[in-house]
Amino acid sequence: MTLNTFNLPDVGEGLTEAEIVRWQVQPGATVAVNDVIVEIETAKSLVELPSPYAGVVAELLVQEGETVEVGTPIISVSDTPLEDSGTPAENLPAAAHVPGELVTPPAPAPASSDAGAPLVGTGPKADSSRRRPRTGRASGTAPAQPTTTTAPAPATAHVTDVPSARTPAAASGASRRALAKPPVRKAARDLGIDLADVPATGGSGEVTKQDLMSYQAQRDAEQDHAPSFWGAATRPQDERIERIPVRGVRKATARAMVESAFSAPHVSIFVDVDASRTMEFVKRLKASRDFEGIRVSPLLILAKAVIWAAARNPSVNATWTDQEILVKHFMNLGIAAATPRGLMVPNIKDAQDLSLKELALALNDLASRARAGKTQPAEMQGGTLTVTNIGALGIDTGTPIINPGEVAIVAFGTIKQKPWVLDGEVIPRWITTLGGSFDHRVVDGDLSARFMADVASILEEPALLLD
Repeated sequence: MTLNTFNLPDVGEGLTEAEIVRWQVQPGATVAVNDVIVEIETAKSLVELPSPYAGVVAELLVQEGETVEVGTPIISVSDTPLEDSGTPAENLPAAAHVPGELVTPPAPAPASSDAGAPLVGTGPKADSSRRRPRTGRASGTAPAQPTTTTAPAPATAHVTDVPSARTPAAASGASRRALAKPPVRKAARDLGIDLADVPATGGSGEVTKQDLMSYQAQRDAEQDHAPSFWGAATRPQDERIERIPVRGVRKATARAMVESAFSAPHVSIFVDVDASRTMEFVKRLKASRDFEGIRVSPLLILAKAVIWAAARNPSVNATWTDQEILVKHFMNLGIAAATPRGLMVPNIKDAQDLSLKELALALNDLASRARAGKTQPAEMQGGTLTVTNIGALGIDTGTPIINPGEVAIVAFGTIKQKPWVLDGEVIPRWITTLGGSFDHRVVDGDLSARFMADVASILEEPALLLD
């Protein structure tokens, strides 16, 4: 009998450490080469790791929630066949089967006798926006431990995925997955809701759109009870402190922001803009047959304006290296996105070559995949200039921090009707405020002002894009 140990690999993005989010197997389970065994969270994405070995899981060496360095042993797999392990097959945990599952998983690759088979199939989890279950919310009985085999006795199994009382027994365990139609799954991803948390009322046990909306309403109602956040004054203050580990996206964001804020001398400027014609243009695009089914918002016009203005003021699309300034003759437009895992800034490659419709499709795809946790590591690298849409949260403006490796960022404030003087008359107009932060080593005050004025001119008159 051979006991193979699998060490945490670098999944191809310069990984130094990762958090073990969820084990998909337990001791005693049979695995084949390329069967998914664990879900990890890196600084950029959720990734599923397949097994490089075939055999029986002997021991999970790292518990869920732990952050370990690359090269750390995380699981051991015995190559002893089931019939020689001393454990009847019927006593081992079987792979859960969900009746009526709407998506049929691919058949696992055949087991290989090559214990050193390469790690393949690594990639972001398909439904990676789910939140971890809260303590005390799940109920039920933990899966029974496997009968002792002739292999070395594993450490006590750490049961981490206790099935909820709302979930059918057949769907419990690591492979538990709620039933739902694709539109409901998409809506859940957009809302950041784990379908496994939603009580299902569908005839086949599936989560319906009404179930999802009811759950969202309940979640909103919970937020309205904010006063219950405060701990009882009868308890000592040191017992009323919540400790949140800094890891994953939050850790990477913090490191990047400190590096940017204390290495690049920021200067910020602001401009109020009459965006009434942008609002009219967006309205016409929504009614256009060419844009049917495509989500269109003023952010699309701003993105196009930033690309246009950068071509007129090239030094805002650059990188400072101490020895030289690298002016990029291409635009990898970063879009700051708030996701369930934290702030992420994926970018649209060669955005300058996209038509207005292509740019709209790219923005829609980027936003939906970022919220679903499907952003690829390559999409987070190589950005040249970033836009952050703080107006989506009702904020007028702000002083954004420049993304490391770039020299400019534009904050897009909310668009609201305000009194505005036009031709000597005070009339209601759609007004927004743009805020820009710049690396003063590269972008002087005059250049930043001209760039922001050019961006503002497009929002005031989108027809200039046709020139």
